[in-house]
Amino acid sequence: METDVVTSCEYALIEKTVSTNTVYEGKIITCKVKEIILPDGSRGVREIVEHNGGACILAIDNDKNTYLVRQFRSPFERVVLEVPAGKLEKDEDPYECASRELQEETGFKASKIIPLGKAYASPGYTSEVIYMYMATGLEFVGNNLDKDEYLNVEKISLEDLVKAVDDGVIVDGKSISCILKAKRRFDLGDI
Repeated sequence: METDVVTSCEYALIEKTVSTNTVYEGKIITCKVKEIILPDGSRGVREIVEHNGGACILAIDNDKNTYLVRQFRSPFERVVLEVPAGKLEKDEDPYECASRELQEETGFKASKIIPLGKAYASPGYTSEVIYMYMATGLEFVGNNLDKDEYLNVEKISLEDLVKAVDDGVIVDGKSISCILKAKRRFDLGDI
């Protein structure tokens, strides 16, 4: 369980920041280089990518079908199958972001949105936190993609989706976490 209390065991692992230098500030990320003092007293450097975070949401209809998006991802130069997701605007509520992205990308509104927790995207170098949700009670109202957003919506049974995770078809980390957490909650009847 995550807590803000530092135990004596954890205290021995804390690094002290000596200085921080911003080397890039963009629309979505800020890159910083931190000079640090390690627990043994030696010096080191940490390269940090700051990001407002994001929210993702897995929609499940009454027939146990899910709705994912397939879109091009430039860092990998390939099309990736993912749960609908988006970045948080500064100080935006993750629940509102997930609800907005569900409707924008898939065209569905949900009568019930269930929080599934959060995950650190890659804590070794980025501050990005992903908030995960599951949506049920779906009603199609039409999508509203961003002007620079191109994607296809795919309907996949929940069972086939979990198989796609196991078979390595789904390679996006946030999607894997969200799908498996949603499946577990669904199986427990916690929906």
